[in-house]
Amino acid sequence: MLRVASNKSVIGNSGSALVGCGLNVSEASNVIIRNMTFRNWNDDAINVQYSTRVWIDHNTLSNGYDGAIDVKRASDYVTVSWNRISSHDKSMLLGHSDDNGGEDRGHLRVTYHHNWFDGTGQRHPRVRFGNPVHVYNNFYGGVTSYGVASTEGAGVLVECNYFENTQDPYHLGEGDSGPGTLVARNNQMVNSGAGQTGGSVASIPYSYSCDTPSQVKSIVTGGAG
Repeated sequence: MLRVASNKSVIGNSGSALVGCGLNVSEASNVIIRNMTFRNWNDDAINVQYSTRVWIDHNTLSNGYDGAIDVKRASDYVTVSWNRISSHDKSMLLGHSDDNGGEDRGHLRVTYHHNWFDGTGQRHPRVRFGNPVHVYNNFYGGVTSYGVASTEGAGVLVECNYFENTQDPYHLGEGDSGPGTLVARNNQMVNSGAGQTGGSVASIPYSYSCDTPSQVKSIVTGGAG
């Protein structure tokens, strides 16, 4: 993987692609990754660890080996927006291990908005420890395993998303990981399951406005990637 240092922007030119490898944002701050195309990565497409103030925006990712966009190891203040992921299983992991709570509690505060999960498998995101984690105005189209999982005491707010043909939109716990909390509100469900919620989530520490849920599919498919 290619290391990205602090105070750097990685911007893709029209028609360019990063094929067969990914970007590693490690021990860095003030990083932007934007307008990139990632294909066939052999580890993660984008890995963020021990890093803060990272913006991952308007990227297109498909057909990789492991995580498309993974955030872990006490990273904080990360925004993942307007990305399209397709032909891939493991989309977005937040917190890599149940055993890493000592580092991760009080961190892993991430916002996911206006992303297009296009027939992907799981981890949209799968969250450990982070609270609050804000998942809003994303389009889940034909997700085959599950949408959002809140585990290991995480607190996730899932709001104003559009779930279509996604039978398991969100739930508590995943695999061997114990449950977190999850609050869901104002989501649009089209041929999708009801989801599982429980508990409360810390207040979102910024002002924002949600797009109308019924319009999210057209907005996101028209602008993501």
